[in-house]
Amino acid sequence: MGSNVKIAVLDDYLHFANSAADWVSLGGAEIDFFHDTLLDEDALVQRLEPYSVLVTTRERTRFPRGVLERLPNLKLIAGTGGRQANIDMDAATELGIVVCITKGGSSRGNSTAELAWGLILAGTRHIAWEDRQMRQGRWQTRLAEGLGGKTLGVLGMGRLGTMIARYGNVFDMDVIAWGPTLDAERAKANGAEFVSWDELFSLSDVLSIHVPLTDLSRGWVTERELGLMKDSAFLVNTSRGPIVSEQALIDALREGRIAGAALDVYDIEPLPADHPLLSLDNVLLAPHLGYATGDALRRFFADSVENVAAWMHGMPINVLNEEVLDRRR
Repeated sequence: MGSNVKIAVLDDYLHFANSAADWVSLGGAEIDFFHDTLLDEDALVQRLEPYSVLVTTRERTRFPRGVLERLPNLKLIAGTGGRQANIDMDAATELGIVVCITKGGSSRGNSTAELAWGLILAGTRHIAWEDRQMRQGRWQTRLAEGLGGKTLGVLGMGRLGTMIARYGNVFDMDVIAWGPTLDAERAKANGAEFVSWDELFSLSDVLSIHVPLTDLSRGWVTERELGLMKDSAFLVNTSRGPIVSEQALIDALREGRIAGAALDVYDIEPLPADHPLLSLDNVLLAPHLGYATGDALRRFFADSVENVAAWMHGMPINVLNEEVLDRRR
């Protein structure tokens, strides 16, 4: 079957995927690697129409119903990661497209938490800003405060939020937390105090977001929540952009209603060249680096190759929409 299968590996910004896994093991399948993300749906359909298999790099390219319905050759989307929020799963299932996931990631699973803490340090101490100033001949242009004794707010205390809370403890911060399933006992067991939704925003000197993007969490942080924050506070988001109302955040940053933000995720990725966030000097920007370590990507792509191979042999594994398989039985 391999010689009849056309595979597209998408959004390989780093030109890394080809060397990250044993693609040759797919038995002569024709494989093309693409290093950009197409936001225009017509251009995306034109590019992907010949392919029966897509290997996605996390959730970079979006597949709404209107795109999936125009890809009649598509049979498998081998997604990396455990969630596929970029795919209209109802449409994929109706169209008979199998969607697979991977459980791979970094060997310890803490790369996003590490980046979040790096953004907290870099944002609150203005490291990127001062680097730019030094290159222009200036010296010490912004006053910063330390983290010790300040309050760290954690929105969501799953695995990553719990790591961030513990980092905060090490840096002598008072840690508070709120989550949809969090209670006082579990918060205390992980070095945090459980607080109300409003208290999380009003008390935090640094607020770090660690909830997945779902129908519930989309648009959670609005102008109201940002208005509760101190004008000296920083917001850090390494989860997903749409959890925070982007325009509300831009307005708060422009008007100095919060001191700054450090972001790794955005409503549209890659961030457009004319995006207003790029013109603000109180926001630190990273290009969705949270999971993107060499270790994590190698595991993602190796698992994806296994998923494609299993599908090619008629025995798909790690299927997210198992209803597709049930309909075939």
